[in-house]
Amino acid sequence: MSAKETARKKVAELVEKFAAQSQGYEDSNYNEEQTREDFINPFFKALGWDIGNEQGHSEVYRDVVFEARETIDGAAK
Repeated sequence: MSAKETARKKVAELVEKFAAQSQGYEDSNYNEEQTREDFINPFFKALGWDIGNEQGHSEVYRDVVFEARETIDGAAK
């Protein structure tokens, strides 16, 4: 199986997972961090991105640089 076919399969699995459990994901307790872990990171990983910086690149050369949390009105956002 080619890399493109593998990526398509993994993305299709993510879509199926979301569709099967979408009501739970729409709940207000399901937050951005959980969404990133369950869907966004796996999506980009399927496309070949080095999400966890496994190659050990410096900050400038990483595929993904995470945003710092901000505090707005006393709450982390």
